[in-house]
Amino acid sequence: MTASARSFMSIGEVLAQLRPEFPEITISKIRFLEEQGLISPERTPAGYRKFARDDVTRLRYVLAAQRDQYLPLKVIKENLGALDRGLTPSAGPGEPAGLPRGLSLAAGLPGPEDFLREPADIRLSRTELLTASGLADEQLAQLEQFGLVASSRGYYDADGLVVAKTVRDMGGFGIEARHLRGFRSAADREIGLFEQVITPIARQRGPEARGRAEEVVRELASLSVRLHASLVKAGLRRVLGG
Repeated sequence: MTASARSFMSIGEVLAQLRPEFPEITISKIRFLEEQGLISPERTPAGYRKFARDDVTRLRYVLAAQRDQYLPLKVIKENLGALDRGLTPSAGPGEPAGLPRGLSLAAGLPGPEDFLREPADIRLSRTELLTASGLADEQLAQLEQFGLVASSRGYYDADGLVVAKTVRDMGGFGIEARHLRGFRSAADREIGLFEQVITPIARQRGPEARGRAEEVVRELASLSVRLHASLVKAGLRRVLGG
Protein backbone atom coordinates (compact mmCIF):
# COMPACT_ATOMS: atom_id res chain seq x y z
CA MET A 1 0.00 0.00 0.00
CA THR A 2 1.40 3.40 -0.94
CA ALA A 3 1.72 6.35 1.41
CA SER A 4 -1.00 8.25 -0.49
CA ALA A 5 -3.46 5.38 0.04
CA ARG A 6 -2.92 5.32 3.79
CA SER A 7 -4.37 7.70 6.33
CA PHE A 8 -0.97 8.52 7.82
CA MET A 9 2.60 8.95 6.63
CA SER A 10 5.94 8.54 8.34
CA ILE A 11 8.30 11.47 8.69
CA GLY A 12 10.43 10.02 5.88
CA GLU A 13 7.43 9.87 3.54
CA VAL A 14 6.54 13.47 4.39
CA LEU A 15 10.11 14.48 3.63
CA ALA A 16 9.89 12.77 0.23
CA GLN A 17 6.66 14.62 -0.57
CA LEU A 18 7.99 18.05 0.35
CA ARG A 19 11.54 17.89 -1.03
CA PRO A 20 10.66 18.48 -4.71
CA GLU A 21 9.13 21.85 -3.72
CA PHE A 22 11.41 22.62 -0.75
CA PRO A 23 14.82 21.03 -1.43
CA GLU A 24 16.33 22.29 1.83
CA ILE A 25 13.77 20.58 4.08
CA THR A 26 15.22 18.05 6.52
CA ILE A 27 13.91 15.72 9.19
CA SER A 28 15.51 17.98 11.79
CA LYS A 29 13.60 20.95 10.39
CA ILE A 30 10.30 19.07 10.60
CA ARG A 31 11.02 18.10 14.20
CA PHE A 32 11.93 21.71 15.03
CA LEU A 33 8.65 22.99 13.60
CA GLU A 34 6.82 20.44 15.72
CA GLU A 35 8.68 21.64 18.83
CA GLN A 36 7.57 25.20 18.01
CA GLY A 37 3.93 24.08 17.93
CA LEU A 38 3.36 24.63 14.22
CA ILE A 39 2.38 21.02 13.60
CA SER A 40 1.14 18.30 15.95
CA PRO A 41 1.44 14.88 14.33
CA GLU A 42 -0.01 11.91 16.15
CA ARG A 43 2.21 9.22 17.64
CA THR A 44 2.16 5.44 17.43
CA PRO A 45 2.27 3.43 20.67
CA ALA A 46 6.00 3.05 19.99
CA GLY A 47 6.42 6.83 19.75
CA TYR A 48 6.83 7.20 15.99
CA ARG A 49 5.26 10.23 14.35
CA LYS A 50 2.15 9.73 12.17
CA PHE A 51 1.53 12.60 9.77
CA ALA A 52 -1.94 13.22 8.36
CA ARG A 53 -2.64 15.14 5.16
CA ASP A 54 -3.47 18.22 7.23
CA ASP A 55 -0.02 18.07 8.83
CA VAL A 56 1.60 18.07 5.40
CA THR A 57 -0.60 20.96 4.28
CA ARG A 58 0.44 22.97 7.35
CA LEU A 59 4.09 22.18 6.74
CA ARG A 60 3.79 23.32 3.14
CA TYR A 61 2.17 26.57 4.31
CA VAL A 62 4.92 27.19 6.88
CA LEU A 63 7.73 26.52 4.45
CA ALA A 64 6.19 28.66 1.71
CA ALA A 65 5.58 31.55 4.12
CA GLN A 66 9.21 31.44 5.23
CA ARG A 67 10.57 31.20 1.71
CA ASP A 68 8.25 33.57 -0.16
CA GLN A 69 7.23 36.11 2.48
CA TYR A 70 10.15 35.89 4.91
CA LEU A 71 7.70 35.67 7.80
CA PRO A 72 9.01 34.79 11.26
CA LEU A 73 7.64 31.66 12.90
CA LYS A 74 5.68 33.71 15.44
CA VAL A 75 3.66 35.40 12.68
CA ILE A 76 3.23 32.13 10.80
CA LYS A 77 1.91 30.50 13.97
CA GLU A 78 -0.60 33.34 14.41
CA ASN A 79 -1.69 32.93 10.80
CA LEU A 80 -2.17 29.20 11.28
CA GLY A 81 -4.25 29.92 14.36
CA ALA A 82 -6.45 32.23 12.30
CA LEU A 83 -6.86 29.58 9.60
CA ASP A 84 -7.73 26.98 12.25
CA ARG A 85 -10.57 29.26 13.38
CA GLY A 86 -11.91 29.73 9.86
CA LEU A 87 -10.49 33.23 9.43
CA THR A 88 -8.19 34.69 6.81
CA PRO A 89 -4.65 35.45 8.01
CA SER A 90 -3.75 39.04 8.78
CA ALA A 91 -2.45 41.19 5.94
CA GLY A 92 0.65 42.14 7.90
CA PRO A 93 2.23 42.32 11.37
CA GLY A 94 -0.16 43.87 13.86
CA GLU A 95 -3.14 43.58 11.53
CA PRO A 96 -6.17 41.61 12.77
CA ALA A 97 -7.30 38.41 11.09
CA GLY A 98 -10.19 38.84 8.66
CA LEU A 99 -13.52 37.12 8.15
CA PRO A 100 -13.90 34.59 5.35
CA ARG A 101 -14.73 36.24 2.04
CA GLY A 102 -17.88 34.14 1.64
CA LEU A 103 -19.37 35.11 4.99
CA SER A 104 -22.15 37.65 4.52
CA LEU A 105 -25.66 38.39 5.67
CA ALA A 106 -28.48 37.48 3.32
CA ALA A 107 -30.59 40.46 2.31
CA GLY A 108 -33.82 38.50 1.98
CA LEU A 109 -35.63 35.82 3.95
CA PRO A 110 -33.94 32.42 4.04
CA GLY A 111 -35.50 29.57 2.16
CA PRO A 112 -35.47 25.84 2.99
CA GLU A 113 -32.13 25.36 1.23
CA ASP A 114 -30.47 27.81 3.64
CA PHE A 115 -31.28 25.89 6.81
CA LEU A 116 -28.80 23.22 7.91
CA ARG A 117 -26.45 24.35 5.16
CA GLU A 118 -22.94 23.92 6.50
CA PRO A 119 -22.23 27.19 8.34
CA ALA A 120 -19.00 29.04 7.95
CA ASP A 121 -16.83 27.22 10.43
CA ILE A 122 -15.40 30.25 12.16
CA ARG A 123 -14.37 30.89 15.74
CA LEU A 124 -14.09 34.53 16.74
CA SER A 125 -12.57 35.86 19.92
CA ARG A 126 -14.58 38.41 21.87
CA THR A 127 -12.50 41.27 20.46
CA GLU A 128 -12.90 39.95 16.91
CA LEU A 129 -16.67 39.63 17.31
CA LEU A 130 -16.93 43.17 18.65
CA THR A 131 -14.86 44.51 15.76
CA ALA A 132 -16.78 42.57 13.09
CA SER A 133 -20.23 43.38 14.48
CA GLY A 134 -19.68 46.97 15.58
CA LEU A 135 -21.15 46.30 19.02
CA ALA A 136 -19.76 47.77 22.21
CA ASP A 137 -18.59 45.38 24.91
CA GLU A 138 -21.51 46.22 27.20
CA GLN A 139 -23.96 45.53 24.37
CA LEU A 140 -22.47 42.10 23.79
CA ALA A 141 -22.63 41.43 27.53
CA GLN A 142 -26.37 42.18 27.40
CA LEU A 143 -26.87 39.83 24.46
CA GLU A 144 -25.17 37.07 26.46
CA GLN A 145 -27.19 37.91 29.56
CA PHE A 146 -30.46 37.50 27.66
CA GLY A 147 -29.34 34.32 25.87
CA LEU A 148 -29.21 35.82 22.39
CA VAL A 149 -25.50 35.10 21.88
CA ALA A 150 -23.31 32.49 23.55
CA SER A 151 -19.66 31.57 23.30
CA SER A 152 -18.13 28.11 23.35
CA ARG A 153 -14.73 27.79 24.99
CA GLY A 154 -14.26 31.51 24.61
CA TYR A 155 -15.12 31.70 20.91
CA TYR A 156 -18.20 32.81 18.95
CA ASP A 157 -19.49 31.20 15.76
CA ALA A 158 -21.01 32.58 12.56
CA ASP A 159 -24.54 32.50 14.00
CA GLY A 160 -23.38 34.64 16.91
CA LEU A 161 -21.93 37.15 14.47
CA VAL A 162 -25.19 37.33 12.49
CA VAL A 163 -27.19 37.92 15.69
CA ALA A 164 -24.73 40.57 16.89
CA LYS A 165 -24.85 42.44 13.57
CA THR A 166 -28.65 42.25 13.44
CA VAL A 167 -29.01 43.63 16.96
CA ARG A 168 -26.56 46.39 16.12
CA ASP A 169 -28.68 47.38 13.12
CA MET A 170 -31.86 47.30 15.21
CA GLY A 171 -30.12 49.55 17.69
CA GLY A 172 -30.32 52.30 15.11
CA PHE A 173 -34.07 52.38 15.80
CA GLY A 174 -33.64 52.59 19.55
CA ILE A 175 -34.13 48.85 20.13
CA GLU A 176 -31.80 47.37 22.76
CA ALA A 177 -30.89 43.83 23.73
CA ARG A 178 -33.25 43.91 26.71
CA HIS A 179 -36.14 44.51 24.33
CA LEU A 180 -35.33 41.32 22.44
CA ARG A 181 -35.64 38.75 25.22
CA GLY A 182 -38.95 37.66 23.76
CA PHE A 183 -37.18 36.53 20.57
CA ARG A 184 -35.15 34.04 22.59
CA SER A 185 -38.23 32.74 24.41
CA ALA A 186 -40.19 32.45 21.18
CA ALA A 187 -37.33 30.62 19.47
CA ASP A 188 -37.08 28.15 22.35
CA ARG A 189 -40.83 27.45 22.14
CA GLU A 190 -40.57 26.85 18.40
CA ILE A 191 -37.62 24.53 18.88
CA GLY A 192 -39.58 22.55 21.46
CA LEU A 193 -42.58 22.30 19.13
CA PHE A 194 -40.57 21.21 16.11
CA GLU A 195 -38.54 18.76 18.20
CA GLN A 196 -41.72 16.75 18.75
CA VAL A 197 -41.98 16.34 14.98
CA ILE A 198 -38.31 15.76 14.22
CA THR A 199 -37.26 13.39 17.02
CA PRO A 200 -39.41 10.38 15.96
CA ILE A 201 -38.09 10.70 12.39
CA ALA A 202 -34.46 10.96 13.53
CA ARG A 203 -34.87 7.85 15.70
CA GLN A 204 -35.95 5.67 12.79
CA ARG A 205 -33.52 3.03 11.64
CA GLY A 206 -31.74 3.14 8.32
CA PRO A 207 -29.27 5.42 6.58
CA GLU A 208 -32.03 7.65 5.19
CA ALA A 209 -33.45 8.63 8.59
CA ARG A 210 -31.05 11.47 9.30
CA GLY A 211 -31.36 12.87 5.79
CA ARG A 212 -35.13 12.85 6.05
CA ALA A 213 -34.99 14.54 9.48
CA GLU A 214 -32.74 17.27 8.06
CA GLU A 215 -35.17 17.89 5.21
CA VAL A 216 -38.00 18.28 7.73
CA VAL A 217 -35.89 20.72 9.76
CA ARG A 218 -35.19 22.79 6.66
CA GLU A 219 -38.83 22.98 5.71
CA LEU A 220 -40.14 23.70 9.21
CA ALA A 221 -37.51 26.37 9.83
CA SER A 222 -38.30 28.08 6.55
CA LEU A 223 -42.05 27.96 7.23
CA SER A 224 -41.48 29.33 10.71
CA VAL A 225 -39.51 32.32 9.41
CA ARG A 226 -42.15 32.97 6.75
CA LEU A 227 -44.98 32.82 9.28
CA HIS A 228 -43.18 35.10 11.73
CA ALA A 229 -42.36 37.66 9.05
CA SER A 230 -45.93 37.64 7.72
CA LEU A 231 -47.43 38.14 11.17
CA VAL A 232 -45.07 41.00 11.97
CA LYS A 233 -45.68 42.73 8.63
CA ALA A 234 -49.44 42.34 9.01
CA GLY A 235 -49.31 43.79 12.52
CA LEU A 236 -47.18 46.75 11.45
CA ARG A 237 -49.55 47.50 8.57
CA ARG A 238 -52.36 47.75 11.12
CA VAL A 239 -50.23 50.17 13.13
CA LEU A 240 -49.91 52.33 10.02
CA GLY A 241 -53.62 52.01 9.39
CA GLY A 242 -53.09 50.06 6.20
